[in-house]
This record gives sequence, C-alpha cells and structure tokens, in this order.
Amino acid sequence: MQTYDDNFGALYRIAFRVAYRILGQQAEAEDVAQDTMAKAYSRWWRIKPDAARWVSRVSANGAIDAWRKRSKQDLTAEDLVRAHDGEPIIERLALVDALSRLSKRQREVVVLRYLAGYPEADVAEILDCSVGTVKTHASRGLHSLRATMSADS
Repeated sequence: MQTYDDNFGALYRIAFRVAYRILGQQAEAEDVAQDTMAKAYSRWWRIKPDAARWVSRVSANGAIDAWRKRSKQDLTAEDLVRAHDGEPIIERLALVDALSRLSKRQREVVVLRYLAGYPEADVAEILDCSVGTVKTHASRGLHSLRATMSADS
C-alpha cells in the first residue's frame, strides 16, 4: 500500500515544477507546492490512484491564483515592449497575464500540456476528458494567447 509519505518527494517535485514554470519565482513556487501537498495530504485516500495528475492540476491552478493575487495591476505598455525585447521575467509576466485571460479549461490544458510538459493523453486523463477535447482547447488557447500577446505589443 502506497502511503503519502512514500510519495511525498516525487509529488512535491511535480507541484514545484508546475508552479515554478508559471510563476518564475522560487519562493512563490515553493509556497504553492507546499499548499498543494497539504491539500493532497488531507485528500490522500481519494486521490491516491491519480495523485501525480491531481497534484499537477492543483499546483497549476494554485500558481495562477498566486499570480492573480500578486498582480492586481495590468502590465504597462513599457513592460510589454521590454517583453518583446526578450527580457525573460517580463516575458513570463506577459505570458501569465495572457493565460489569466483564457477560459479555465483552456488555461488548464495549455499549462499542463505546454508548461508542465504532459502528453495529450495524460492531460486528458488529468482533466477527465477526451484527447480530442484536449486538442481543441489547446488549439483555441494557443490561438487566444497569440492574439493577446501580439495585441499587447
């Protein structure tokens, strides 16, 4: 029988990786990962069969929520110009701002597929939908991201 303690290290690494790719700051990613792991502990009996997928999803949602709390103001035109000049931090901020404008399902698919690096089949399992649905939301989400990012430039 797998226990929470046996799986903690691997699950924490997943939670941190997903959060860090969204937030870009170690301290905030650690906070999100710790919060995710606390939630996982309290729900272990229910999530145990799909713990890695559940942790990925909760961590992604937590990171996006942390970004929203952190960033009450929109990026300025100057910030967006700096993003297009290749400044990595500003690029990340612009991306997260654009992600926050997507529908919840599109955001989940894009984050899990392209930021967390899961294959389409795994994203479908995590979100409990078909691979076709994942492809549709990924396509629409990427289209919206491109439109948002190019409109802001």
